[in-house]
Amino acid sequence: MPARIPLLIANNFHKQTISKLDEIYDTHKLWLLDPQQQESLIMQLKPHCHAVATASWATNPLIYELPELQMISCFGVGVDGIDFSITRSRNIAVSNTPDVLNDAVADIAIALVLMTCRKLVAADKFTRSGAWLDGPFTFGESLAGKTLGIIGLGSIGEAIAERALPFKMKIAYHNRNPKNLPYSYYHDLEELAEASDVLLCMLPGGAATHRIIGESVFRRLGPNGYFINVGRGSSVDENALVSALQGKVIAGAGLDVYYNEPHVPDALKQLDNVVLLPHIGSATHQTRMAMGELVIRNLNAWAEQRPLLTRVDLGS
Repeated sequence: MPARIPLLIANNFHKQTISKLDEIYDTHKLWLLDPQQQESLIMQLKPHCHAVATASWATNPLIYELPELQMISCFGVGVDGIDFSITRSRNIAVSNTPDVLNDAVADIAIALVLMTCRKLVAADKFTRSGAWLDGPFTFGESLAGKTLGIIGLGSIGEAIAERALPFKMKIAYHNRNPKNLPYSYYHDLEELAEASDVLLCMLPGGAATHRIIGESVFRRLGPNGYFINVGRGSSVDENALVSALQGKVIAGAGLDVYYNEPHVPDALKQLDNVVLLPHIGSATHQTRMAMGELVIRNLNAWAEQRPLLTRVDLGS
């Protein structure tokens, strides 16, 4: 029986996928080891390990010490955890898991819009506390007729727009370039904010989007506007967001991502005009299994010298 191909698994991204990889490859789990053991494992694998499986949003930089590395199969869409300056210079293939999570993330985005505009979390607490006995709950905001401004109208952004339309919302968006879609396009991010009632961030991470959404954007969104983030926390100046919420510069926010996950600023936790979720955009059994299957299919394609299903190359 031929020997199984060595595979370094950088971090614990999905238990079921890793179990399947254990059945197919000769797996080595980097995250289970202390730093000295990790260095020893890398030394052991240097001559013959060509492939790595990892989370897309973060990895262990020790993987780049494998001189024969040819393939990094990422679990997730946003690949801001990968150093593409290294992968490009060494011709290392990188794959991710797009599209299979579009529906799940879009569902959470719309859920956050409803939760913030209709104050659903506060309404639940209000009912449980017995406060209803003293009078009715404060009014929320209807979605019909409001403009949903989407920052980053990729495939997930389009899925969000499709879900918003039955709520009778208008769609506007900001991309580097306009798309052939019947939505209002804004080249300027601040102009989109001013035109929006609900401003939704679907940006990827990375240097190009780092803290791109800050004080000026929130000021243009205004005291009746809501901010939603299901993209990456690094694209938001979190201090500016806290100040905007505290000072009622904006009406509220719904967040599934944060600057330094899983650490959420205490200042955000103390506010009653923000809904906080623990990065669950793609967190359904079905979606995570589909993502894992794509990780495996990309690795198998590489091992069989076939084209990758979802190769990603950033920059040139």
